[in-house]
Amino acid sequence: MSVEYEVRDRVGYATLNRPHALNAIDEGVLGDLAALLPQVADDQGVKALVFSGAGEVFSVGLDLGLLEKAFADTTYFRDVLERLKRILLDIEALPVPAIAAINGLARAGGLELALACDLVLIADEARVGDTHLAYGIVPGGGATQRLPRAIGRQRARDLILTGRWIMGPEAAEIGLALKSVPRASLEAAVEELAGRFRGLSRACLGATKAAIVAGAALPLDEALDVEIDHFIRYLDTEPTAREGFNASLERRDPVWP
Repeated sequence: MSVEYEVRDRVGYATLNRPHALNAIDEGVLGDLAALLPQVADDQGVKALVFSGAGEVFSVGLDLGLLEKAFADTTYFRDVLERLKRILLDIEALPVPAIAAINGLARAGGLELALACDLVLIADEARVGDTHLAYGIVPGGGATQRLPRAIGRQRARDLILTGRWIMGPEAAEIGLALKSVPRASLEAAVEELAGRFRGLSRACLGATKAAIVAGAALPLDEALDVEIDHFIRYLDTEPTAREGFNASLERRDPVWP
């Protein structure tokens, strides 16, 4: 498998497993991710999903062999980008938080994968860059749209248009990552973060994520209406929606599925 997956204590771990190719995204990775994400969405026992890269690299983006074929056939290239687009949108639409654990190099499509996650933890030693322009290539996996939303227009334009590399601490400083820690501490930081979700309501996590995504690009007034709609729909349709409130009244711990 190009993407190894396991569930441990209600957290799913998806590892890009092509260390010999710097965890580049090829047809196998695209296929594995497309099959995995619906599985995670349907698994009521999973409360969070962690993406990582095997070895010393997170991901260098699209595989060189795939790119060679794609540059010779723009119809195929569009198909690849459409599939990648769908995968990244599916990550954003997951009913559980997605966490990117950037242990090492992350560039181009690897960065775009991390941008689709809800939370990013990065190693101090990791290097991150959108290097498309260094090769005379326009970004096609979402960088021009997601990066400005994540870190603001000026900083995004700096990274995209110059193609410069940044290290983990700067990634955290500009808001690209939640936190930067020494590589030796990254796994523990990921476990601490993922552990925060284990005791929460999966239904509430999903409803809250859906409200965040649905309102992200809307004017504030419309976005607030979206939040109210999601809130009322959750109360009307989710059997456990009142469990936390009832538990607090009864001075007991809530019980979630």
